[in-house]
This record gives sequence, C-alpha cells and structure tokens, in this order.
Amino acid sequence: MTQEEALAILKTGASVFLTGEPGSGKSHTINRFVTWLREHDIRVAITASTGIAATHISGSTIHSWSGIGVRKELTKFDLQRILKNKSAVRRIRDARTLIIDEISMLSANTFTLAETTCRVIRGNSMPFGGLQVVLVGDFFQLPPIIARDEEDNLKGAPSEILMTEKQNSFAFNAPAWHALNLHTCYLSEQYRQDDTKFLEILSAIRSGRVSAEHRNTLETRLARQVTDGTTQFFSHNAEVDRVNSAKLEQLSGEALLFAMESHGPKQLVLRLKNGCLSPETLALKVGARVMFTKNDTRQHRFVNGTLGTVIGFSKENDGPIVKTNTGLNIVAEPVDWSMEEGGRVLASVTQIPLRLAWAITVHKSQGMSLDAAHMDLRDTFEYGQGYVAISRVRTLAGLSLVGFNERALEVHPDIAAQDIQFREASRNTQEHFESTPHEKVDQQHNDFIVRCGGSLKPIENITPADHHAHTAKTLQKEHRWEHTLTLIREGKSLEETAGARGRKTETILQHLEELLTLNKLRYSDISHLARGKENIIAEIHNSFEQFGIERLKPTYDAFNGRFPYQVIRLARLLFKSNGVI
Repeated sequence: MTQEEALAILKTGASVFLTGEPGSGKSHTINRFVTWLREHDIRVAITASTGIAATHISGSTIHSWSGIGVRKELTKFDLQRILKNKSAVRRIRDARTLIIDEISMLSANTFTLAETTCRVIRGNSMPFGGLQVVLVGDFFQLPPIIARDEEDNLKGAPSEILMTEKQNSFAFNAPAWHALNLHTCYLSEQYRQDDTKFLEILSAIRSGRVSAEHRNTLETRLARQVTDGTTQFFSHNAEVDRVNSAKLEQLSGEALLFAMESHGPKQLVLRLKNGCLSPETLALKVGARVMFTKNDTRQHRFVNGTLGTVIGFSKENDGPIVKTNTGLNIVAEPVDWSMEEGGRVLASVTQIPLRLAWAITVHKSQGMSLDAAHMDLRDTFEYGQGYVAISRVRTLAGLSLVGFNERALEVHPDIAAQDIQFREASRNTQEHFESTPHEKVDQQHNDFIVRCGGSLKPIENITPADHHAHTAKTLQKEHRWEHTLTLIREGKSLEETAGARGRKTETILQHLEELLTLNKLRYSDISHLARGKENIIAEIHNSFEQFGIERLKPTYDAFNGRFPYQVIRLARLLFKSNGVI
C-alpha cells in the first residue's frame, strides 16, 4: 500500500494499524495526517510506547497521557484516582484521535489498561471510548520490555493464562486490539534502502528465510577494525559513553560546552531529557564525530541520524559548524523537543541537535537512518535486535560487522506468522478502498470532520464569512465567550470585563481558561493582565516549577495564603498560554 492510500484511509476516521518495513515512510505518513487533523481543528493525542519515541513526535508516553503511569493493573481505587485527575480526564475526553507510535514496544497488558481508562473516562462502551485509534510500528523491531517484578509475578501464574514477554505480550494479543476492528495499512514503498541485494537480506530476515547465500553476503562485511568516521553500535550505554569520551579526549584543544535549557514542570522536563538523544551538556571540539538527533523540517538539510564532523564554530553564535558525510556545511542551531497536548506545549527542552557519534546504543538507534555503522552482533540475545541494528543503514556497503550469531538473523516466530496475517489484512483493506468511489471516500472525510466538531475548511483559510462551516457545538462555544474575549483583547482588566459583562471575576477567569483549552486564546491577548503583578506572577511561576500546575493548593500553601486563588489562577493562565508548560 502506498502512503497516499494509507493517508486517505486515515482521513475517513477509521482506526488503523499502520505498519511497514523500516524506511517505508510510517512517520512521514503520520506527520501528514496530524497536520491534516490540526488544519481541520480536530483534537489529536500523540503518544508513544517509550519516552525516546515520544520525543521524536513531540508527544507523551501513552502511560502518562492515559493516566495509568507505571501501573500493572487497574483496581476500582486506581480508576477513581485517575477520574479525579482533571488534566487526564480533560485530555481523554477532548481527544478525537489517539495515535500510539512504536506499538511493538507496548505490552498487551499496558495496551489493555490504556484502553480501559479511555472507555471509563469517556463513558462509552466502544473500544477506547469511541476514539479513532491509530497504531504505528513494526513488530519485527524491538519488543515490549517487561519489568523484573512482572516476570516474578508471572512465574506462579497458571500456564493457560501466562503472558510472557517472549510469547503473548505483544499488543496485538490484547482483546482490545481485535475489538477495534482495525484497518491494516502495510506500507510497501521503500525510502531508506535502495540496495537490491541488501533489501533481499532484510526481507529474508523478516520472513525467516535466511539462506547460506545471505549469510555469505553478510560475511563479506566482516571487519574487526572500525573505519574512521563510522558509528559503532553497542548494547549498553556505559560502553557508548566510554568510547565517545575517549575519542573526544584524544582531540586537541578545549571542549566547548552547550547546556540544555528547559521550560515546564520538572517531572515533564525530566521525561523529555530522558528521551532526548542530545545530552544535557554537549561537549564538542573541532574534529568531533557527531550525529544529528532531529529532522530538519524546515530546510530539510539533515535528518535524525545524519553523520558529520565538527569543522569549526560560528563567530556569530558559537554554533558548531558540521560538515556532513555528503559534504554539506551546516551551522547547527538550538532546536526544541517538546511535549504537546491539544496543540499546547506542556514542556520543552532546547539543545543543539547533535550528539557524539563514534558510538551509540542499538536501542537509541531505532528510527534512525545512517550512511554507515560498525556493529558487533555476536552476543545478540533478543529476537529482532539484530534486524533493528542492520536495518539502520541504507546500503550493504555501509554495513560493517565484527561478527554475528544466529539470533541476530532471527525474528520472533510469532511475529513472522502474524506478519502474514497483517499483509493479507492490508491487501483486503486496499481492495475495499480501491473499489469505493472517490466521491464516497471524500464524503467520508467530510463526515469524519463534522463528527469530530472540526472545520470543513482548513483553519488557516477561515474567514468570518466561513463560520457557517463550523459545527453547532463549536459555534456555541465561540458565541458564549466571544464578548469576554473581545473585552480582554481591548486591554480591559478582569474586573472591568466582569463589570461590563455582569459576571464575577472568577467566571471571567473560567471563560479564559476554557478559551485557552479551545486554542482560541494567545499570550498576547492576556499579557496586560500581569501589569503591576510581575514580581508576584514570577514567584508563583517558580512555585509551579516545583509543584506543577494541576493542583493549585500546593502553591497556595507554599505561600501560606499570601496570594489568593484568583491570582494563582491568573498566573497559571499566563504560564500555560506562554507555552512554557
């Protein structure tokens, strides 16, 4: 199936499992879909199975978004606590589409817990409470990670219900997966590798049909020594840090340090830092081997995994000048990694999008496209681990191996069998939509937009005359607070607005909070409300960094009641609208 066909299916509002081989364009397709959703004012929740994957898509983990956290089970008490989490309840109820990236690394148990939470909070008996669910990933890649305490607990379970990491913990074994009645879209195009012989080897590993000829071809890539400038793959961070530090130390001169900046609650910032491929403190010297850690979405000069060497530092801003392997000179400037919700930034970190690249872990390489890599796969122990490592490079010529064992060429037998079903399901989906008239598919797109309360005309082109295209629900919300927003934008204070509207000040604050939730309020609209209170607002914002913003009582208590709740609510409104959370 092509990307265009998959995108057309996604726009109908159907729940979809989007899969395909590495480099087939899964992320690109999802990014296009998210852009389309936002253009039509449809609330989308972007999540992933791990923190690292979440940073790639400016989302959050499904654990955090759903409110289940690290729970392994959900009791009635647990559900009651989640129901009291206003933020979790709001984002789950507001969402119309839920995306879960890197689904291969999400266990069936966690998938079930997230589904249950959505169903309960939304008060809807349909799977995930009626959300459009889009699952993205390739089960041939890294499998779910099961905690040690889970393994210990499972050892005593009856054999008929035992769910182990090696057998039944894949998300597709969860009852909710089947209840979703997913449309499988198996992308068939290839954008990372164009080496026919190399593609044959990767396909052979996926199908479990690695021949002697394939092994012989891989053996031609054996090399004990690392070619200068080639990234090394290791299983553990300690070995990666050792190699990178030693290589940097060998270069002459003092290292220039680049410190990461952060904005938002500490807990969310910590998650971003843990998932960000660039370090908190980046030490660089001329001659340092580096790798870009983020896609250049504006000028398309580099992608996550582009390799190069630092050849100097900019005289204007000290930014490192990187000469890529293709000969392009790029001044690397700071970029943001953020966590968003409903179009608002919850937290962000800012750093130069580079990391030392003499070595990297296999785990952190997932999602990257490299020109070359040197790896030791002799001790591979996990199904799919070798496949992930090998498929990071674009050509056979870019692959360098110390050695490999049989497990490095194996994928989980359950996945190989399941893949046959996925491909067949994708063919059925494709045949169904090919036989559907284009006019009907277009109508399905429009029906989905209306069903979600979105805008039939892309938001960026909407004029006052086009407001009739909004749903009645959207218009009702606009009219309800239109007068409040107009008065505030005229520069009136909360008290003046309340007097003009015949409302309490607390009611005007509530209007502004709800307008912000609807993405209809900007910081510039309300910045004047802080005049004369700048020092107080700054103190309260510092408290938010420590206590968070979901509950105001900790901040109120921290100041011993010195600031009334109304002022704290205003500070939170400014905090959120300024994009610092």
